[in-house]
Amino acid sequence: MRFSVGVQALGLLGLLGLLGLVSAAPVQKRQILPLSANDESVLQLAVFLENLEHVLYTGGYENFTDAEYTAAGFPPGFRENVAVIASHEAIHIGALSAILESYGVAPVPNCTYNFPYNSPTSFVDLANMITTVGIGAYIGGSTLLVDNPNLLEDAASILPMESRHDAYLRTGIGASPFPTAFDTPLTAVWAYNLASMFVVSCPMYLPIILLPKLNLTSPMPPPSLQPPTPAGTILEFAWDPTTFFVPVDPSAPLYVAMINQISPPIFEQVTITGTGMGTVPVPANVSGVVFAVLTTFAGGLNETELTNFGTLAGPAEVVLS
Repeated sequence: MRFSVGVQALGLLGLLGLLGLVSAAPVQKRQILPLSANDESVLQLAVFLENLEHVLYTGGYENFTDAEYTAAGFPPGFRENVAVIASHEAIHIGALSAILESYGVAPVPNCTYNFPYNSPTSFVDLANMITTVGIGAYIGGSTLLVDNPNLLEDAASILPMESRHDAYLRTGIGASPFPTAFDTPLTAVWAYNLASMFVVSCPMYLPIILLPKLNLTSPMPPPSLQPPTPAGTILEFAWDPTTFFVPVDPSAPLYVAMINQISPPIFEQVTITGTGMGTVPVPANVSGVVFAVLTTFAGGLNETELTNFGTLAGPAEVVLS
């Protein structure tokens, strides 16, 4: 079963009114700084991601009962806290949208989404993946806000809340709340592509390129994300070579570049197993979530360079622990 949710189907205001969760402190007046193109793009991506998470968490509350969460092994009160997370996302959307509107910019509206979950556990697994993308996007976007300390402060105040949400979710399924010492920054292009996999349609799309898809076909994340997927485990990927933006010699070697935490990308040569299919091993010394892209480069590129010109397909999100 897949839950497809449009904004008109949420009824979240009634839900939040029932729970008494809608509250936000008035925004204090600060020195007004110009809104640069970078600022606007970061804020719009943040609204896009918060919209998606808002609908995701609302569905996690509305589509399952307390009894279903309990039967799946979640602690008492877990479903109610999913609703609290949804309320936080709504407040984030309101705050970010207000900033854009104060500069005369219309925030990106909500989309219609298709989320592939059919149980409390599969919902939480998906929420962990999507929230991890949001965390990476906030970290990556912060480097573009250095000229506007007000916006940097706003983003910095949201980021730890996203991490707290994810830690709570992970604890609920018996996983470590902090599987790595560092989270992984994501470029705007990679974050947008990862989130867009769940979009059915949007009244307005962001001016960010959509890359050919790279799909992880095996293995699936371990139950409760324990034990961690060990180094040497074979990862199977699939892609469509007819969608590449550049011609690629069929006999040329391909590589998967993997981004994890704050380390440089790790490049592994692909063992081709068929047309548009191949495998690579999990490298040593990676954990948590890895973001992988297909490339013709054997190494020497950072994440920004991979984004700008080095990615044939991807990214794919690989949950190891």
